Amino acid sequence: MPEGHTIHRLAQDHAERFAGHPAEVTSPQGKFSAAAALLTGRELTRTEAHGKHLFLGFGAAQDPAWVHIHLGLFGKYTLGDGPAPPPTDTVRLRLRTATHYADLRGPTTCALITDAEKQAIHDRLGPDPLRPDADPARAYARIARSRTSIAALLMDQKVIAGVGNVYRAEVLFRHGIDPYTPGKDLAPDELAALWDDLVLLMREGVRLNRIDTVRPEHTPEAMGRPPRVDDHGGEVYVYRRAAHPCHLCGTAVRTAELAARNLFWCPSCQPARP
Repeated sequence: MPEGHTIHRLAQDHAERFAGHPAEVTSPQGKFSAAAALLTGRELTRTEAHGKHLFLGFGAAQDPAWVHIHLGLFGKYTLGDGPAPPPTDTVRLRLRTATHYADLRGPTTCALITDAEKQAIHDRLGPDPLRPDADPARAYARIARSRTSIAALLMDQKVIAGVGNVYRAEVLFRHGIDPYTPGKDLAPDELAALWDDLVLLMREGVRLNRIDTVRPEHTPEAMGRPPRVDDHGGEVYVYRRAAHPCHLCGTAVRTAELAARNLFWCPSCQPARP
């Protein structure tokens, strides 16, 4: 499932390509046809992301019609320059102008919603490190009173929106925190440091359109080690490096299942607390 930086990058890319231009909106697959017919010919006037949710606003900037998209596990976007190729029958939503097109396939959600329905989605999500209106104090309060592990809390979209498995594993490593530490055992300065680091890492993710989490002194060039070879790209400390030596201490990276996802950590650099 894409992490939050990918969705914010999609919002940015849609704004750059389609904002201010009447778009042809279609649903070659047919599942979004009625809504597409209402939107075609309107301008894309606003784009937003909150966590893993993308919102595309069409029409009057003060009261747009919103398309709510959640990619889920299988959703994919293709954005390209015009002229657009003929769409396949797997495309749920196509936006097209004379100069650009965007094809959405396989999302968990693609729905036309009202402003009130959009607000209800925001209300149930935690603060997003990439949004300017984020209030990290909301996340701190929930974590500080929870006996749940910090690894599970970071993946809970009601606590912090947008963090996925990669950012979860990497930010805990960067701060030397054992993933099984209960939220209530983390000090306020540790929570603040985690949040600030997520803001930094996820902003870089939007800029680069990939996840890189190693500090400059730990890059392959700086350490004289081979670069990571992985379909996901980006340099990481522990994510998907089970049984490989830690870049910092040489201890084998461990993995375990937690909340139906694979957890990765270094037991030496992230020691368990008493």
